[in-house]
Amino acid sequence: MQHPASTVPDLVPVLSRGRHRNPRKGACFMEMAGFLAGERWSDHPACTHSLLATLARSVNDLISDAGRRRLVPMIPTVVGLDGDDVRIDATIALRCAWIALPVAAAERQTALAVSVLTSERLLAGMDGRESGLSEPSRRALDAAPYAARQAAAMVRDLPMTVRRYRRHSAPATVACATTGVAQACIADPDALLYAMLATAVEDTARLVAARNAQRATSVVRDSRTTVTLT
Repeated sequence: MQHPASTVPDLVPVLSRGRHRNPRKGACFMEMAGFLAGERWSDHPACTHSLLATLARSVNDLISDAGRRRLVPMIPTVVGLDGDDVRIDATIALRCAWIALPVAAAERQTALAVSVLTSERLLAGMDGRESGLSEPSRRALDAAPYAARQAAAMVRDLPMTVRRYRRHSAPATVACATTGVAQACIADPDALLYAMLATAVEDTARLVAARNAQRATSVVRDSRTTVTLT
């Protein structure tokens, strides 16, 4: 029986772009994560939330060789990090959009602003509260006022379902944000790509832990409920 490893072994393939047929050809971030989880060799392992894995693959491919080496200690932290709560998808998409929107080229900013607004609206609906903007969303939109105005007009009557958001909108946001940062005219895109993945990992871990704690509480509560049969 294979057991997932908790740390990166001393001798591992050097991380490189793209996917690899076997470890002798090299490894990307998610191939290494799957290896640590004891899964068959693949860049789409089952051990990590699908959108977080999408982000990890994109950052792996877009960051520089030096930046990619900095990602290695992060690999074990994504092993087993998964959950079915769409809040994870929305939070990852928001993180990516917050970081990319102020620096991305104008042609990408509107799409990122739309993502900020739709993600906030989705989260508000799930939490049963009035739709509004968090402070990070407000700051990101303030950095691109023209895109923010365009996005506000576009999303006013835009239908959004959880299924469509999860399958299309959130992955498109990750792709737009990572490419936007990588191609931005800034001094250190690597720093933002690293931050994008690192904060997404932290957010996902927090949300998974909260959901697991909620489920554990429900189990305890149910076990204490006495049912009388007559």
